Amino acid sequence: MNVLFVGDVMLGRLVNREMGRRGPEYPWGDTLPVFLGADARMINLECVISDRGVPWSITPKAFHFRSDSRNMKVLEAAGIDAVSIANNHSLDYGFDALLDMLDALDRAGIGRSGAGRNLDEAASPAFFDVRGKRFALIAFTDNEPGWEAGPESPGVYHVPVDVNDSRAASLFERVRSTRKDADFLVVSAHWGPNWGYRPRPGHRAFGIRLIESGADVVFGHSCHVFQGVEFYGGGALIYSAGNFIDDYAVDEVERNDESFIFTADFEERVRSIGLRPTVIDEFSAHVAGSPRAELIAAKMRNLSEEMGSRAEWDEESRVLRVSPR
Repeated sequence: MNVLFVGDVMLGRLVNREMGRRGPEYPWGDTLPVFLGADARMINLECVISDRGVPWSITPKAFHFRSDSRNMKVLEAAGIDAVSIANNHSLDYGFDALLDMLDALDRAGIGRSGAGRNLDEAASPAFFDVRGKRFALIAFTDNEPGWEAGPESPGVYHVPVDVNDSRAASLFERVRSTRKDADFLVVSAHWGPNWGYRPRPGHRAFGIRLIESGADVVFGHSCHVFQGVEFYGGGALIYSAGNFIDDYAVDEVERNDESFIFTADFEERVRSIGLRPTVIDEFSAHVAGSPRAELIAAKMRNLSEEMGSRAEWDEESRVLRVSPR
């Protein structure tokens, strides 16, 4: 079965404006058939969806992302099965907006993990079925420690990326426990700084511990650019999926408008991941054309081969196939 992942999907600001003019399919551009052709789809939702709230002011914050409540239809248009909401924008418009989004996702039948009315809800996995197999998604973030959910207070599932931290130990135990109730388990990690094509050293050790604890895929994001794909112990680590939809200014060196649709091929575990190069243009995602697609793929091939993966470009499908050696 094929399960699709993309990184940060930001539906606020200018993207929100364009959807008001063009409709809920607009942000997906010509990538929508790829989404609908997959067996399941997961994203990091890099905004809050609500009509309520005011920009967070308790701690200083430069950017606040909110999308109109009608834009839940954007996720439905792409058939999104589950979202990570453990990130540094889920509380951009306060608790009321977050609670609105939780309820709206539930009404839409879209699984969610990573934020909630309390710590237990924020840390709980989302379960959904794919072709007779039970998938689970657990989402955490090391961003915005001031937004950490408490036993009786809303917030995000905050876990420092430190294998010796007690909260990390709790996460690893939650992964082990959840795996007993699922055929496949994805751990979404919104971690690290905004820039850099290689993961921080601590991320690799942490990601491997997640695989050892029972994760099949570590689905990383937060960094605005993509990072290499590594395979370990039958699992796969996407350290950063990069940006997929947004209205951000583009860094001409880092190229935060370039990314991929990641499609993992699951059998007993992850056999390989197909990476289709994409670009952001006019606040929507598009399949990259030639020669840009080949250049994006070559960059990812080098990054993944540094991690010991095999990476081959398929000219016919225009997909970079990354697999274990």
